[in-house]
Amino acid sequence: MLPLDLALFQALNAGPETPAMVLWLARAASHSEAIGMLVLLAISVKRQTHPSGRTLLLSLTALLMTWCFVRGIRMWAPFPRPAELGLGIQWVLQGHRPGFPSMHTATAFAMAGILFCAGQRSTAWVGLGYASIIAWSRLCLGLHFPSDVLAGALTGLACTAIAVRFLPLQLRWLGRFSAYWFRLAPPWVRHR
Repeated sequence: MLPLDLALFQALNAGPETPAMVLWLARAASHSEAIGMLVLLAISVKRQTHPSGRTLLLSLTALLMTWCFVRGIRMWAPFPRPAELGLGIQWVLQGHRPGFPSMHTATAFAMAGILFCAGQRSTAWVGLGYASIIAWSRLCLGLHFPSDVLAGALTGLACTAIAVRFLPLQLRWLGRFSAYWFRLAPPWVRHR
């Protein structure tokens, strides 16, 4: 752990003198991450002029890749959370599992990246702001170090970039092997 990481954590972690409203906002942002991002994705899909199947497939692919990458990194390098080292105050219950990188932050930034790829810039900027609030909430609640949150944000954005590059191959494969993707094929058509 770097000295800067520890100093930032101690500055951002909520203490006993932190107003109750700040703690409530941090808990709300942390616990409602999935709901908030799904609402933003639904708004983005609703506002699109082209079929939304591509955006939904991209979001599923990016989120699955993000989950796999974070789990893999955690298994490969199981860095402890601040409370396990006796640092700061942990304001919500958290099981004993590695904290590097932050899964909440990774999925939030992956969804923000998906919103940018969907072409809805105004919704995407709101998503990026919401992802930043989620990252702050994980620090405020004492669940992660700043390096955990930064690594989570970079992992989420990288997985979205990989998913964007992988999506045309995925669509080509689905178009070749599935008669039920985007449009129904006549029953007499066979794919080889």
